[in-house]
Amino acid sequence: MALGIGDDGALINPSADTQLVMASDTLVESVHFPADASGEQIASRALCVNLSDMAAMGATPKWFTLALTMPKHLANNQWLKSFSAGLADVAKEFDIALVGGDTTLGPLAVSITMLGEVPVGQALQRNGALVGDAIYVTGTLADGAAALNMLKANANKVTEDSERLLARFYRPQPQIEAGIALRNIASACIDISDGLVADLGHICLASGVKANLVAQWLPIHRQLREMSEADYLNWALTGGDEYQLCFTLSANNKIIVDQWIAEGKLMATMIGQITQSCDSEELVTVDQQPVEDSIGGFDHFSN
Repeated sequence: MALGIGDDGALINPSADTQLVMASDTLVESVHFPADASGEQIASRALCVNLSDMAAMGATPKWFTLALTMPKHLANNQWLKSFSAGLADVAKEFDIALVGGDTTLGPLAVSITMLGEVPVGQALQRNGALVGDAIYVTGTLADGAAALNMLKANANKVTEDSERLLARFYRPQPQIEAGIALRNIASACIDISDGLVADLGHICLASGVKANLVAQWLPIHRQLREMSEADYLNWALTGGDEYQLCFTLSANNKIIVDQWIAEGKLMATMIGQITQSCDSEELVTVDQQPVEDSIGGFDHFSN
């Protein structure tokens, strides 16, 4: 970076033989996070959500800008110190720099634009899945939706699982290393923000294919498996806020990734297969059965 914060704009020197990757997200109070969330929680979540987009592209995150709109009662040193601490903690973990932005008064909203680098021609995209490809996800599913359900219910009971779920919601772990490892390996990739079925559907639409998931193969944390199967399967399939990667692999590259998994180099699970070229509106099935379109996992607190 040639010039950071302090002027009318930042000057950035991209590395040689790389392409810039840019992604933006806006998080709004009572839509993407509850009104009683702390400044630190809001900042951590906002930055991690944007970093997840970098992971989905196989990019190395480098810089970000921040546009913060906040009501007058939050424009105080205590809240801003909390917000800044959350932002700085995540930025330090992923070695990224704040290079500009703006603040203004209004309803609480956080807009971040993230910039990263990827070697020319190696960015992961959604449009490369082919018939016969295996479908994988990193990590576990259903945690994000379970956390959202807990927050909506205003559950006050603190347990080992509630602490884990709150961490997954406010500090999801962007799969940066996995995304970088999958360059030239994954045929298609996306991060799971709106729900597995919806986001895998984006891959299918871009690639012109259909997919089938196997319910028994979905990786669910053991603590969630103690709950109703209908709940955790619904959360895993259609709940949002996972920020894990969903990706597809050819038969040859599946061998490579399975070896990584066996060696503990990558936490991922095969969950289905790309079955055929797209010939209907039903892009994703589960155990060969259609999924209810009306079931959604968008993180909306105002409903």
